This record gives sequence, structure tokens and C-alpha cells, in this order.
Amino acid sequence: MKTKNTYITILFFACTLLSACKEDFLDRKPDDQVDAEQVFTRYNKTNQLVTDLYDNAKGSNSPLVFFSHFSTAPVTDEAEGSTAEGSLTNKFNNGDWNASVMPAGSSRGQYWWSLYERIRKANVILEGVRKYKTPDNPLQAGDLNKRLGETYFLRAYFHYLAARMYGEVVYVNRTIGTTDPMDFRQESFHAIVAKINQDCDSAMALVPPSWGGADFGRVDQGACLGLKAVVAWMAATPMWNGGTFPNDTRSFAAEYAFNPARWNTAKAAAKAVIDFKVEGRQRYALYQGHDAADFRDDAGINNNNSKVPARLWDLYHNMEAFQNEAVFFVTRDKDNNWQGDIYPPSWGGSSRQMPVQEQVDEYEYIAPDGFGYPVYAARAKKDGYDDANPYESVKRDPRFYRDIVYHGSTFKGKVINTASGADKVGATNSTTTGYFLRKILRESWNRDKSFSISGPPVWRLPEFIYIYCEAVNETAGPNAEIYDLLNTVRKRAFMAPIPAEAKASKALMDEYIKRERRVELFYENNRIWTTRLYLEPSSPKETTKEQAWQGAGSTNDQRSQKAWPYPKSQRMINGMKPVEDPAGKIVVEGKKYKMQRYFIESRVFVTPRHYLFPIMQDELQRTPTLKQNPGW
Repeated sequence: MKTKNTYITILFFACTLLSACKEDFLDRKPDDQVDAEQVFTRYNKTNQLVTDLYDNAKGSNSPLVFFSHFSTAPVTDEAEGSTAEGSLTNKFNNGDWNASVMPAGSSRGQYWWSLYERIRKANVILEGVRKYKTPDNPLQAGDLNKRLGETYFLRAYFHYLAARMYGEVVYVNRTIGTTDPMDFRQESFHAIVAKINQDCDSAMALVPPSWGGADFGRVDQGACLGLKAVVAWMAATPMWNGGTFPNDTRSFAAEYAFNPARWNTAKAAAKAVIDFKVEGRQRYALYQGHDAADFRDDAGINNNNSKVPARLWDLYHNMEAFQNEAVFFVTRDKDNNWQGDIYPPSWGGSSRQMPVQEQVDEYEYIAPDGFGYPVYAARAKKDGYDDANPYESVKRDPRFYRDIVYHGSTFKGKVINTASGADKVGATNSTTTGYFLRKILRESWNRDKSFSISGPPVWRLPEFIYIYCEAVNETAGPNAEIYDLLNTVRKRAFMAPIPAEAKASKALMDEYIKRERRVELFYENNRIWTTRLYLEPSSPKETTKEQAWQGAGSTNDQRSQKAWPYPKSQRMINGMKPVEDPAGKIVVEGKKYKMQRYFIESRVFVTPRHYLFPIMQDELQRTPTLKQNPGW
């Protein structure tokens, strides 16, 4: 919490939210209740407060730019970040952050102090409306209640963001005055979830089932159900439900023993989203535009050598896809400058965020028997997979070709060459991993054309399908229902189904669910949280793989080529580079190549320290009743 001098009055926060506020209005005394009355006795000004609170929510959790100018992908085993912006993401990977200093320029309002400022703004709105009896919209009766409902949701949402990063946090449901004692106390994660649910229920009673037209994207009942499902799933995962948390000094550690009922709660909450109906019709459905033979981009041109189905392009740019699948999203997340940062240098880009081999390996191949298997499966080589020709020796999941630019791929009508020229591995502004990011891009648009995109939704329908399937698998074991449900998401992406034996194996079904989540939600601000929720960096399974990798050769490159799948420990990343070979199967610009794995870097991920973010030391000094997270 902030000190008393930052717990200023209703007036200040009201004014800072009002885009039309005049400077003299800001200069008035902070305890001038007349000013608060002027704000909250006018619907249009109160409406603007809520509108700006939405903008705060966008800044606190934008999938494409969670850290300033970077997504969360480069601080996970999804991607590597460049040295741009002071090498911001690399500082996280090097362990160059602590309870006193976060990487400079990384904050976009997602850290403790900003989240609680925004929670305060929500409380200011809720209390101001009650105290001053804010009138309804004279042009549209009922709007005030909707604004109140949205504010309840946003208060819950900011607390969810805080709990996601910090775990045991303080739930603040009132404004804090300048003379109030700074004796705030954290609560258990499960207590926080219960209060988030209460605020979501308050919101659901006031917001409409859905919005249409220009209001589409505002908080509706579906978003409230979505938030309840997400926190229920988090509460059921190993971090908060029976997992072995090393050196556990959390205040409420005793409450985190395994309780199977938590998975039942997650199952019911996710099913409520999947089954949600508006006026008798299913609210959410998987987007089905275009057929398997359509590979045209948004300009109507097949510039990708018939590798990327048009349907998969549409998921992030087509309004019908958003209307079908988006449970909650923020608008206009990035623009043409972001796209330029991602483009390969041969197209004037600077490859700021590059996929790594750990992510690439998660895209399955389609076997001769018609099912999908991981490329590291024991049967892969027999089925034709060749690690020297990993992209074309077998057909990979179509989402791979949509998400990743690789050596020999066709991008914007041109074959990419990472062996020489501007796109060569290690060249200036080029890839260090052998890959460029393709997901989210609009390939028909050049970086010199001004445009903006909404980016991926914060939550979309497949995420809730995965939560439901996982919860069923955990509570009752695999069955035909979840097998078919997972395959509907895969079929939408023109991907082969899961092998039938998964219906009889809980462990195998769990592997497919988690791999599906990782592939479908790649680069959507998901992996950074799931690897922590499942305590992967300290799990015996992953540490055993890490030890096997260490012993697989005398050099890191030898290990990279011999020992995989790679451990999900978040302590290293690998890449793939082209090597000229007369017997190579990949031909680019008249030369034959084979691909070769190589080690890129070690990373710092210390458990339990890096499972939760640190509360800043100055916050602890100002509020001595707060307790620091384990390991910091």
C-alpha cells in the first residue's frame, strides 16, 4: 500500500480519471467535498470515470505488451527478447530484479502499487455514486447501474491481477482515508478468490448478458463468468492446491493442501462459460470461417505457399471471430510500429521477440494413422519425422505455420533464408533463435502503413474448454466428452485428433490438454502464469529431464541435439540453425541445408523466489503488516 500522503481523497482520483478535467480543478484542496459532489452528481462525468478505469485495465493486462514494448513470452520458454529497450526482458531472465528494483521501464500499471491505485479508483466510484446519489443517464435509463456493474467487475479484475502476480494479497473494498491506519493484512489465495466471486456476482446482477454494436467489448455477464472460471482454475492448480511448493513460507500454506473439491468448482465454473446462453442461444462458439482449402490472407492473396489457412489468420483480426470467441478483451492493443518490431529484417523489421525451440517442439505432427503426436514421441522417427528437416518431413500442426517463420518458409510471398543475408541467424537485428514470430501479424500490411490491432483477447473460448477438460480429467478421469471437446478445437485449426488411447489414460490426456493450451494460447500472456501455477521449474519430472540434459554431452550444443524434449524448468532456451549439407532436404536459394539444434542461453529461475513477484521493499516499510513472498 502507499503511504498516507498518497491515499488522497476522492477529488484527486476523480480528477485524474477525467480526461476533460481543467488544471484549476486539479489544484483545489484534496479535501474539498464540493468538487467530489460536482463529479458524482453528473452522470456524464461518472461515466467518464468508468471509461478511464477500462483504460487502466487495458494497461494492466495487455497480452501483447504486458511489459513495456514486450509481451511476457520472452521471459518464458516461448520466446527470446532482443536487446532493445535496455534489454528489458533479458533482465528478468538474468535474475536482474529484486524487491528493491524492477527492470527500468517495465511497468505499465501491472505492479502492486499501480494495481492498488486502480482498485482505489474503483472504490471511489462505487462510494461516490452511493454518497451523492448520481443520477442515471437522462438519454438511456439503466446506464448508471451498468456502469456500477462494470466497476464491480473491474475491482475484482484488478484483485485477480494482483493475486496472479503476488499470491496472498489484500482485498480492498473501501477507500482508504489519509488518517486511516496502514494495518492492511494479506489473505489466503482462496479467500481472495471468494471475494472476487462476490464482486463478480454483484457485477452480474447489473450488467447485461452481452453487448452489441459499438458497446461490444464492455463487461457483460459472460466476462463475469469468465473471471470466476479463471480464478477457480487457478485455485485448483498445484500452486494453490496440493503442489510441493519448495521452502513454503506463505502465511496460509496450511490452506493449500490438496482438496479435490476445487477441481469440481473449476469444472462447474468453466462449464458455465461454455454453456452460457443469451436469449436461448449459445453465446460462445468456435469461429468456423473459411474452409481447409482457403489460404488467402486478409488481402485475398495466398502469399504463404498454402501453409496458413485463412481461418487461422482471422482469429485475431476478424470481428466475427471476436464476437464468437472473446470472453473479455482490450481494444487496439498495438499498431504498425509493433508489427515492424516483429518483422524479419528482410522486410524492414527488427525481430524483437523470437520464438524458441522449446515452443516449436510443442507443435505436433500428423502421423500416417491420422492422429497427432509430439515430434519427440518415440514413434515420430518411424512415422517420418526428420529433425534435420523438421518442418516439411512430416506435416505439422497448421497453427505452427501460422505462428512461426522458419528457414525455408514463405513469408509475404518470399522464401525466408536464415543462413545468409539480412535474416541470417545472429545478423544485426535478426533472429538469435532461428525463428521469427508470425502469430498476430497482418502479412498484407507493410510496416509503413498506419493501422492498429486488438491483439488476442484476454480470455477466449478455448481457454475455458481446456479448464473444463482438465477438471473433468482430474475429477473423473478421461472420457469421450472431453476427448471430443478437445478435438473440436483441433478440428477448427484443421489439426488431426488426439489418439484414441488418451480416452483411457489420465496421464496421456493431461499431456494433450497441457500441450493444446500451450500451442493454442502461444504468445497470449498465458505461459508465464501456467508454468508457475503447475510449479514446473521445481517438479521432479522436469528437474529429472534437466539433469538428463546436463549429462547428454560435453557441450551445450551436443546436449541440445541429443536430449529432448527439453525440460520446462525455465532455466534455458535453445534454437535451430541451418547448416549446408549436400544431403540436406531443405533447399533455399539453390543451396541444400539440414537443420541443427543449438543452445542459446541459460536463464535464472530460482524456486520458490520466482514463483511469485516480490512486493517492493518500500511498500513493506510503509505497511509493516505486509509479509514478503517466499524467497525474496
